[in-house]
Amino acid sequence: MSRPLGVILAGGQATRMGGGDKGLLALDERPILAHVMDRLAPQVGAMALNANGDAARFDAFGLPVLPDPIPGFAGPLVGVLAGLDWAAGQGAEAIVTVAADTPFFPTDLVAQLTQTAEGMAHPLALAATPRGDTDTKSMSGSGLVRHPTFGLWPTALRHDLRAALLDGLRKVVLWTDRHGGREAVFEDTSDPFFNVNTPEDLEAARRRISA
Repeated sequence: MSRPLGVILAGGQATRMGGGDKGLLALDERPILAHVMDRLAPQVGAMALNANGDAARFDAFGLPVLPDPIPGFAGPLVGVLAGLDWAAGQGAEAIVTVAADTPFFPTDLVAQLTQTAEGMAHPLALAATPRGDTDTKSMSGSGLVRHPTFGLWPTALRHDLRAALLDGLRKVVLWTDRHGGREAVFEDTSDPFFNVNTPEDLEAARRRISA
């Protein structure tokens, strides 16, 4: 498989932060999005940003801005679809997605996702951490906590994903399980998939980066 393209998911409404773009919040005197880009850029062939609304607010980052192809803030899978459509136009076989509010994700994210998906006709894998992670919303049958915005996605399945979304599917793991998606396990105990959802999270991120 050729090197995947990277898509940063920023299409959410950030309701717990009072709205706005979490990726534009300052962390160590730079936007969180800049930290995310720094981590992702060395791992992928090119990058794009999934975001809705006025794309001009992201001009300073120099990325293509991909709006959701299905209206109504239908969740992260719609952002994945936006990325897959863009990547297919670039002739890419796959994308790797990351969240715009997660500045500490692994520097070997793409390598581990790709390795996990080796041998699959359509490479599909989600990042996961062992039980004990603070967020159990995406606990899998194997006792791992899946992180649905961090995944490897094949462009070949974009039409299937579009049909599923139009049929009302919203939960990431229901679709990945349907296609035999695998779990790339990250054993890092430093909570690498920590994301900024609340003002308290932002303060925690500032303490963490200063340390």
